[in-house]
Amino acid sequence: MFTPLFLGRLGLTEILVLVLLVVLLFGGKKIPELMRGVGRGVKEFKEGLNEKQESEKGTDEEKK
Repeated sequence: MFTPLFLGRLGLTEILVLVLLVVLLFGGKKIPELMRGVGRGVKEFKEGLNEKQESEKGTDEEKK
């Protein structure tokens, strides 16, 4: 089975190291701002998907 990069094999130690690196690179005060930006991006992505699905439903109904 193909696992892209390392995504299926992260253990607790690896996650802790990644979190520590993020804290060291960005500092504790910058992390909430970064997470807010990620949250906004995910929200916009989901809204875009919903709009696309709605528009596809409309075109499917027109064909009938």
